[in-house]
Amino acid sequence: MLLIHQLPPKPDYFRVKVWRRLQRIGAVAIKNSVYVLPHTEQASEDFQWLRREIVAGGGEASVCQAAFVDGLSDGQIEALFRAQRDAEYGELARAAAEVVGGSGNGGERDSSGELARLERRLGEIAALDHFGAPGRRAAEAALTRARDRSKPARRSRTSAARPTRPTRPARPVHGRTWVTRSGVHVDRIASAWLIRRFIDPKARFRFVASHDARTAPGELRFDMFEAEYTHEGDRCTFETLVARFGLTDAGLAVIGELVHDIDCKDGKFGRSETAGLERMIAGVVRRHTGDDARLERGAAVLDDLYEAFRGLGLGH
Repeated sequence: MLLIHQLPPKPDYFRVKVWRRLQRIGAVAIKNSVYVLPHTEQASEDFQWLRREIVAGGGEASVCQAAFVDGLSDGQIEALFRAQRDAEYGELARAAAEVVGGSGNGGERDSSGELARLERRLGEIAALDHFGAPGRRAAEAALTRARDRSKPARRSRTSAARPTRPTRPARPVHGRTWVTRSGVHVDRIASAWLIRRFIDPKARFRFVASHDARTAPGELRFDMFEAEYTHEGDRCTFETLVARFGLTDAGLAVIGELVHDIDCKDGKFGRSETAGLERMIAGVVRRHTGDDARLERGAAVLDDLYEAFRGLGLGH
């Protein structure tokens, strides 16, 4: 999959934001403003959301499937991916070595938190390591050494609930048909669970191609182009639904943070549970090809997750 884009010269922060998002999804540049990912459902979704964000910011972007007839070979492109992942593994290994060095200089109180962050980072890199970069073993070994040599530190960490702008709740809906893109992944799976459990218990779901925005009278769209409920600002669709329907449950807020970081890939909340939910949803998607089956299995996962978080607040 290729993303070909042209960004406006200003503001500078927008260019940095797009670059960081490209890094988060693991894309590599094959020339200026042309980025590539292996052709998967997730890559298509990541590039489509980023294209929409670029266009909304005043730029231009296209997403396409590509077969290189001449010039770059598949092997050369795979080497680009391995090189980028190796650089990230190397950075992680150096950070792990610094944890070991600092643990003997009064840094014991911080080492466990830093190791947890590095473990999450290793999972993120590994999830984007499509072609088996050799640097992974060295990074894993460095992290193991750091873990073995660092003293466990007990610490508690709390964070106040993040203030949100008051949002006028949407009107109640009952027994509606909710339309979304086929090939559901984390945001659509979680949003469908949220709709059926907290918004519209008798909801029915219909799945369409990503370019098909047509609906019948009374149908509602979510997590798709020009939908009634979709990404708004930096919110993912799950967060949009929570805000628009005035849902104040703390457990939903926590799940919203997890879904946001998996879907938007911006590391906004950085909860320790994010990597685990991401792997579980990836397993659901890999095991079930049908959208209804994905929603059913995903709902079971989210039911249990909600019970774990309900009433616990927003502490990390």
